[in-house]
Amino acid sequence: MMMDVQQYLRRISCSGLCARSPTLDTLRALHLQHLLAVPFEDLAIHTGERVRLELPLLYDKIVLKRRGGFCYENNGLFSWLLSQLGFEVEILAAQVKNRFTGAYGPPFDHLIMMVSLDGERWLCDVGYGTGFQRPLSLETDSPQTQSHGVYRVRADGNLFFMETQSESDEWVEMYKFTLQPCQREDFKAMCEYHQSSSSSIFFCKSLCSLLLPNGRITLMGRKLILTHLTSEDGPPVKTTRTDLTDDEIIEILREKFGIVLTSPLIIKDVDIVPPPVNY
Repeated sequence: MMMDVQQYLRRISCSGLCARSPTLDTLRALHLQHLLAVPFEDLAIHTGERVRLELPLLYDKIVLKRRGGFCYENNGLFSWLLSQLGFEVEILAAQVKNRFTGAYGPPFDHLIMMVSLDGERWLCDVGYGTGFQRPLSLETDSPQTQSHGVYRVRADGNLFFMETQSESDEWVEMYKFTLQPCQREDFKAMCEYHQSSSSSIFFCKSLCSLLLPNGRITLMGRKLILTHLTSEDGPPVKTTRTDLTDDEIIEILREKFGIVLTSPLIIKDVDIVPPPVNY
């Protein structure tokens, strides 16, 4: 299968960026537009499909079929796009701190990227779900304020922690990582783990989430969660509707996420079993 950069850019409403040089402004625009266009979702796991990491398959799913994916898919394909546009990209491995269990996932739990540009390093991640909107500088541990939150990357020796600021101004760890370069193939075993382990959120919960200019929309199981950012300094306003019917979920996927499933969705939302080791 031929993978077309222009078609990918049209998918994320960035057609005009192809001719531009690989600048920080271009990187920021690509990162944000990808999050606004491509959902973070694990629906393949709950429709009897298998998630595979070969780039042509990711391109077919995300670009041609206008679906989304989880980190290995969204970040795996986005890293290819950046390299095609002339960016210097390294794939890195991270371990996510599970917000339900408080435990870190195993090694290769999460795929992220580092882009080196004009002597500076930038953390990119379009496959986390509720993460940052634009690349984060790896050259500072100072707070970095963005449209939907405040973030920082804190170094502790060779280990880095990506953190977000809570409503009570406390720093909350989201994931940890090193700068050791990886290959996409390195994540195959963990990709299988996330499709079959009761310790994985993706196996336990059918979910689909998309960044909005003024908030976020998320489907998890039979819950619809809408987050709206206010223009004031107060916390985001969150609205949750539960007990959605199967038909309502399919309609929301089509209208709000642009997703039309070709196989029946088995809706799931069960408790996550904490892993035996806190890595």
